Amino acid sequence: MEKIDLSGKRVLVTGGSQGIGAEICRELASCGADVLVNYFRNKEKAEKVVDEIKAAYSVKAYPVKADVSVASEVQEMFKVLDQQLGGIDILVNNAGSESVIHVLDMQEAEWDRVVNINLKGPFFCSQEAGKRMEKSGGGVIINISSIHDSVPRKGLTHYCSAKAGLKMLSKCLSLELAESNVRVVSIAPGAIETEMNREEIARFGVDKFEKWIPQGRIGNVGDVAKSVAFLASDYASYINGADLYVDGAYMNHTIQYDPRPSRITSK
Repeated sequence: MEKIDLSGKRVLVTGGSQGIGAEICRELASCGADVLVNYFRNKEKAEKVVDEIKAAYSVKAYPVKADVSVASEVQEMFKVLDQQLGGIDILVNNAGSESVIHVLDMQEAEWDRVVNINLKGPFFCSQEAGKRMEKSGGGVIINISSIHDSVPRKGLTHYCSAKAGLKMLSKCLSLELAESNVRVVSIAPGAIETEMNREEIARFGVDKFEKWIPQGRIGNVGDVAKSVAFLASDYASYINGADLYVDGAYMNHTIQYDPRPSRITSK
């Protein structure tokens, strides 16, 4: 299969130190892109991703710390981007967070934390990227959402609400930025095995998850990263405002099922 060519493209991936974000950084670098790896707490992991990229590919890669839910930190991050990469062609809003709490036990602070990271963060980053892309002649913004932008789940009211908002943010941005030659799309991963959820999947049983995925397997981070590379490329030049499910046909199943318990409280 011919490798997608993103040579010379300048990329920022938020939440790029581990899991899906780290694989997106590696995949885009393998396509020739220069990458800024955003992290919030995991400096060592971000630096490891950067080192892996530099060792494997002839591209630029740098770590940058920022809490994407804080506008001032996002602004500072983009100043670093301007200095290191000289601009931006591709933004991947990947940073996200969740916690499983029953809606009656959820506190305001936890609602705000999850909504701010998953929705406010992409808004702030898209604003900064959009301003630069408008001046430079265009670009691509890819928001990593979730199948829960369309399918509710008990215990994730805050997360599902934020991802539904992110899906609509993507569509609104696609309308407002199209005249500036900026495409905006979202990707909605289904069950994807990462470092963070590997133990949880094992605890509830891989077979239970796979039973309800028509394709018969849990996804891996590469499934998402390769989808990002495609959407960032010229092969997807007329795809704008779409929400791409990367879920092994889970969303086409007649009954969506989650083997995890229906009530997990914060007590």
